[in-house]
Amino acid sequence: MKRIFLKYCITMICFGAALPLSAKILHEERSLYSTIVVTQTGNTRCLQFDVRSEQRSQSCIDVRRPKQMVFSYTRMSITSVLFAEAPKNILVIGLGGGTLPTAFHALLPQARIDVVEIDPAVISVAKSFFNFQPTSNLIVHAQDARVWTKRALLGPTRYDIIVLDAFNGEYIPEHLMTQEYLTETKSLLTPTGVLLANTFTGSNLYHNESTTYAKVFGPFINFRIPESANRMIVAPNIKPTDTQLKARAAVWSDRLQPYGVPIVRFARLLTKQRREKPDWRQNARVLTDQYAPANLLQSGDE
Repeated sequence: MKRIFLKYCITMICFGAALPLSAKILHEERSLYSTIVVTQTGNTRCLQFDVRSEQRSQSCIDVRRPKQMVFSYTRMSITSVLFAEAPKNILVIGLGGGTLPTAFHALLPQARIDVVEIDPAVISVAKSFFNFQPTSNLIVHAQDARVWTKRALLGPTRYDIIVLDAFNGEYIPEHLMTQEYLTETKSLLTPTGVLLANTFTGSNLYHNESTTYAKVFGPFINFRIPESANRMIVAPNIKPTDTQLKARAAVWSDRLQPYGVPIVRFARLLTKQRREKPDWRQNARVLTDQYAPANLLQSGDE
């Protein structure tokens, strides 16, 4: 029992198991939703939540080069600009350290960016440690995304870009993965808008996630890059041609260099992957409010 307790302490409370020996804890607090830890190793500063797995970093920055995107999934998310020209309204679900909305704000200063984050403590940490600064055009809402979306549907604003990037300590909250929620979110898109969702290639829910998105959005691009375990579901309302994607990537290439985004390479991958056949079981059960991810994770059923 003593060994079990010590292992639990190291993994869940002390955080030592997943941190490099040189990591320095800059901040730690228990919020209503998770234990939040900010660590720094060399010039890399990371936001972490307590989880069972060894990988806990939700967001990282290089303090010397704050524009440089450390995580591949944030670089992948920027490909949204290839599908939505001159976006006026952008919605990001899940703040983390604020890397993505901060980049959108710098790259598209005229756009209104709404960020929805359930945990006020995460918002405070993003401001204090990750250079996240709300403005009149970059607005953060401390609210559950499901509730916020339902209320937003009653208003006039529709979004050219929507990025779903809400992770808690384990995975994406189950009520933000269902057919019902995705249908509501799709209704917030403009006719020419695009939705991107950050998920994992190795998730136990890969097949169910894929069939659920296909049910709501129809065929989507299953965007993957070899160096990442993340995949980006890309669901545009209007599908640009290969020529358009490549031309738009060329326009964005120089502007995205400080962020480390190889947008020309990403455009090539997108043009290739949009033609690939689904690699998931297309008869996998769709996730709904009655048949949710927690049920699958507990039962092992997919």
